[in-house]
Amino acid sequence: MKKWQYLTSTALLGSALLLGACGGEGDSSQPAKTGTDQAQAADAQLAGTVAGDGSSTVAPITEALVEEYAGVQKDVRVSVGVSGTGGGFEKFINGETDFTNASRPIKETEKEKLAAAGIDFTEFELAYDGLSVVIHPENTWAKELTVDQLKKIWVEDGTTKKWSDIDPSWPAEEIVFYSPGADSGTYDYFDEVILDGEDIVKSATLSEDDNVLVQGITADKNAIGYFGYAYYLENQNKLQVVTIDGVEPTNETIESGEYSPLSRPLFIYFKNSAIKDNEAAYDFMKFSLEHAGEMAEVVGYVGLPDEKYDEGLKKLEGLK
Repeated sequence: MKKWQYLTSTALLGSALLLGACGGEGDSSQPAKTGTDQAQAADAQLAGTVAGDGSSTVAPITEALVEEYAGVQKDVRVSVGVSGTGGGFEKFINGETDFTNASRPIKETEKEKLAAAGIDFTEFELAYDGLSVVIHPENTWAKELTVDQLKKIWVEDGTTKKWSDIDPSWPAEEIVFYSPGADSGTYDYFDEVILDGEDIVKSATLSEDDNVLVQGITADKNAIGYFGYAYYLENQNKLQVVTIDGVEPTNETIESGEYSPLSRPLFIYFKNSAIKDNEAAYDFMKFSLEHAGEMAEVVGYVGLPDEKYDEGLKKLEGLK
């Protein structure tokens, strides 16, 4: 059983036990369901399909939401691929999906392509992430980096980089790089806030699969990489997280913005016509906004303030 399934099923069991204790068969304060109540419950059951794709960073939240939603609406099939933020937007633009997950805001070029395709969309925030820089557990010298050092490490400059190039007191060993792929929103975000648009080191191993990055970093003492906070937490017994300008990514520093500039919101972009014309799509998005905070915390991200989810629900209602 997956972590979120265990936690949420335990919570549901606790709620059921509490209700049983408060309103058993002999409790006249609990009115029996009428035929009308039962009919309304039946009407609430939906059927249909909802298709999504996008960010591998956002995927743990969405996958958790999909599995929990399946317990509520067993006849609605929600599918979610993982093509990376850029790949997800391509499918969204091509009309292949109802929604796409993104670990960065939509680009102007993507907005223009959607407009040309006649696709109106709405942006919703799901959670906060702290992009985590990680190293091998036996790396004792690069546990604390500044943003400037991080840029010096990762920017392509035509040389074969060694740790001693960053600090003369560090080992004269070649740095081994692991990065999300170019279709990843995490790659785009790192490029924007750390590399300032300059080229990433050519020797970096790029992959859309964060598990590939984890395996590479854990296999080499001189490796460094980065990915979403949830993937660090999931592998923290095998990896070491780096502090940036003296700040470690935690729920508190990510939510407060203290873990800057690597704190960021995570998004879901939904096609307006799907919300309006497909009751299952509307219902899934409503369920997502109502439970995203809880699911984000369960899988290792940081939930938004309640008012943010309330704003999203109002926005969603306006699309019906």
